[in-house]
This record gives sequence, structure tokens and C-alpha cells, in this order.
Amino acid sequence: MIYVDTSVVLAQLLAEDRRPPAWLWTETLIASRLLEYELWTRLHARKLEDSHGEAARGLVGRLALLELSAPVLTRALEPFPVPVRTLDALHLASLDYLLRNGQRLELASYDRRMLAAADAMAVSVVDLDDQRE
Repeated sequence: MIYVDTSVVLAQLLAEDRRPPAWLWTETLIASRLLEYELWTRLHARKLEDSHGEAARGLVGRLALLELSAPVLTRALEPFPVPVRTLDALHLASLDYLLRNGQRLELASYDRRMLAAADAMAVSVVDLDDQRE
């Protein structure tokens, strides 16, 4: 299973310079419910909800979403091995919650800080440059 952070979904949706490989979307994907809020906030800020809304709903619908439950929120209050931003702490707490509950996960992210935190937490990272068919 692959934990996807918001940077990956935004790269796919907004056709940025870098895009996740097509094979990623055939995998079992999970994210925090936070991703949905971050995604829509960005779309609204750029006034793209009309042009990108349907695609956004499709991408979010492709993900299993983990709620920001009390255990996840409690974990986000605890320190991480490296300094993190608030929303990153919530994503990392979600990832950590899943790992502690026996899920085998990798992280897919373009965010350098998230990747550094994952490395410090010994979390495997997906190679988003892998263009396998």
C-alpha cells in the first residue's frame, strides 16, 4: 500500500513539471482526509474548482482516506525526528498510525521536507521517477 501526500495529487491534477508515473494510480493508495481539504483549498485559491473539480473528485475517490481520529491527532502532538510543519505532522502522524497498526506502507511525495521526515522515520519512499509500464 502507498501513502500519497497532497503534493503528488496536485502534481497529477495540475499537470506540473513533474507528474507521478501512470503505474502509481493502479496501486492501492491511502491518504489522510487532510489531503482532500488541502486539495480543495488550493483549487479554490486558484479558482480552478470548475475546470478541475471533476478530476479532483476522481482522484480523491481513488484513495482510501484515513480520518483524523484521536490517535492520529495525539501522535501529531508528539515530536518527530526532524522539525516538520503542522500539516506535514498530521500526514506523518497518519502514516505512523497505519504503520503502528501493522500496515506495510511506502510514502509517495514530492515534498522534500516530508521525504526527509520519512527518511528519519525509516519509512520506505516510492521512486516517483520510475517510469515502468
